[in-house]
Amino acid sequence: MYFYGDSHANSFGGVVMKNAKQIAIVMFSGVLFGMGMVISGMADPEKVIGFLDITGAWDPSLAFVMGGALAVFIPAYLLLIKPRSKSVFGDEIICPTSKVIDKRLVGGAALFGIGWGLLGVCPGPAVASILTGNVQVLIFIAAMLVGSFTAKKVLQR
Repeated sequence: MYFYGDSHANSFGGVVMKNAKQIAIVMFSGVLFGMGMVISGMADPEKVIGFLDITGAWDPSLAFVMGGALAVFIPAYLLLIKPRSKSVFGDEIICPTSKVIDKRLVGGAALFGIGWGLLGVCPGPAVASILTGNVQVLIFIAAMLVGSFTAKKVLQR
């Protein structure tokens, strides 16, 4: 299933949920994502650092998680998403078309990679780990929100 919100909506993340069915679909997707992150080890910073440490005690097991995700996503995309012009919520599906690699993209990717490599945490797994009570994750999420807000303000100049 493909979920896409109204990009012109005045709501968090641009997603407007119009009825209980949409809320249920979004909640189910979130539960699946969170469970997948925790069960696979993607929400464990030590496991992620082990995966990223290719010159030391490299742990390649997360490559299987990524491979498994692609094995599910690619057929689903080709069969269920790509042929559609509208999402399950009725919004138009608009895929990015830009292939430009500019300073902003490279700089953002570098900052993301540095943050991920230093701590072993990135946004998706961090959110999935909120209820673990890991103080490191909670500090990361707070700092991530400050960073996102700051970047938005800087880019508006």
